Amino acid sequence: MSSVSISLTGESRRYDVLVGAGISADARGHQHGRDRVAVLADRRVTALHGPLLDGAPTLEVEAGESLKTMDGLGRALEFCAASGLSRRSLLIAYGGGTVGDLGGLAASLFKRGIDVLQVPTTLLAQVDASVGGKTAINLPSGKNLAGTFHQPAGVLCDTNLLVTLDDAELSSGLGEVIKTAIIGGDETLTLVERLTPQLLDRDPAALAEIVEACVRVKARVVLSDHEERGPRRVLNLGHTFAHAIEHAAGFGAVPHGVAVGVGLALAAHASERTLGAPGSLTERTVRLLDRAGLPCSLEALREAYGLAGQLTPAALRDGLNHDKKGQVGAPEFVLARGEGDVIMGLHLGEDLLSELLA
Repeated sequence: MSSVSISLTGESRRYDVLVGAGISADARGHQHGRDRVAVLADRRVTALHGPLLDGAPTLEVEAGESLKTMDGLGRALEFCAASGLSRRSLLIAYGGGTVGDLGGLAASLFKRGIDVLQVPTTLLAQVDASVGGKTAINLPSGKNLAGTFHQPAGVLCDTNLLVTLDDAELSSGLGEVIKTAIIGGDETLTLVERLTPQLLDRDPAALAEIVEACVRVKARVVLSDHEERGPRRVLNLGHTFAHAIEHAAGFGAVPHGVAVGVGLALAAHASERTLGAPGSLTERTVRLLDRAGLPCSLEALREAYGLAGQLTPAALRDGLNHDKKGQVGAPEFVLARGEGDVIMGLHLGEDLLSELLA
């Protein structure tokens, strides 16, 4: 079982992200030195792949944005208590991004902080959500508004788990892959363009190569800014629009990676208008989104998901007002001036916003 190890050093700890086929079996090794281990698991993942650790207390949950609520957090914390976890214990999050977000937040809060091991099971979670220590739940007012930074004890990206993803989940993950590739630069973007057909066929070697490439890009960014106070905010490329879409549609109505894909297309058009970005970058972005089976515009998204009544310009503008990066009434955007040349902290004029959100 070969794997690639990518090390991250946080302000308080060093941890490794391991990428490889079958690497989730390494979770057993993380039991050493622990007085107890418990697992928060996506019910669908355990049905497909079996329990992560035989005999460990396990709370199976229904994954999705509906999990990331105060009720969901309370249930996870009560599970930690019922499992008898101490500050020498380990909580393992075994599932996609929503399970990882909830598990990480619960671990950061229980007894003022216990260790969490992330075992992401979706492409989106492996390339993005599991790395960097961001945890959160949603509030009715907006996405990821309540959370902490809590670096994991480790991350196990088992590419075997990606083979069973359905087409929609795989495409959603590719939304974050494309975002990361634009941030990474021309070499990473070219790699994604070349491997997209193999990724859609779930080729194990291609999946491993892309997960490794994306994790390396994210690790490089995270290492410069652990708590998103500066350079790390480039990782929000396309996300201000995406979170507005999710807010307007209702959390869970549009998969996160799908919303990110439309957000990337909108950001590309905004980049042309405000930064003089080349049209070739917009063309590459839209072409990749289309090849990945993702909507490339708000119009296409409304039609694909039957959300014409929800994704109105007014509702989207209201969603932008809940942007957690910006100031009150002034959403902040991250745009790309070119491949690997990403600018953060930007504000867009009302006329341009009205045009983009139409």
